[in-house]
Amino acid sequence: MNEKAIVINNLTKKYGNKIAVDNLSLEVNKGELISLLGVNGAGKTTTIKMLTALTKADAGKAEIYGFDVEKESDKIKPIVGISTQDTAVAENLTVRENLKFMSDIFYENSMDADEAIEKFGLEEYRNIKAKQLSGGWKRKLSIAMAIVGKPKVLFLDEPTL
Repeated sequence: MNEKAIVINNLTKKYGNKIAVDNLSLEVNKGELISLLGVNGAGKTTTIKMLTALTKADAGKAEIYGFDVEKESDKIKPIVGISTQDTAVAENLTVRENLKFMSDIFYENSMDADEAIEKFGLEEYRNIKAKQLSGGWKRKLSIAMAIVGKPKVLFLDEPTL
């Protein structure tokens, strides 16, 4: 039997009268890769926000590796990585400082910042402040920051902006 990484049952989110996510149910096994596709406003980002405990569902339930997203968010955050659609990097920190901050502050057993720099081909930008990077390099840094903690589940929202 496959281990369930994500289990979603009837997840619903409304913003006023607008239904952003309507009774979504889904199971994802460990090791599987899925993609949420849809037009703008289809609820992809809202779903990711609910699964990462950044916003509460109005109804339904979601679990990540058996942990209830709403009730046990403290147990979910260390095993989940997220790169949001708004590239979230600390502009005044260098590439290395951004990665070190993420690995030291948010994750236990994370990869070393220098290891992440090498894995993502960021060597020549190691000591460059994030605000000096092009949009593409900032995006790459943001994804590296999501992966530096060696998450069991990784969410990439609009990874190709």
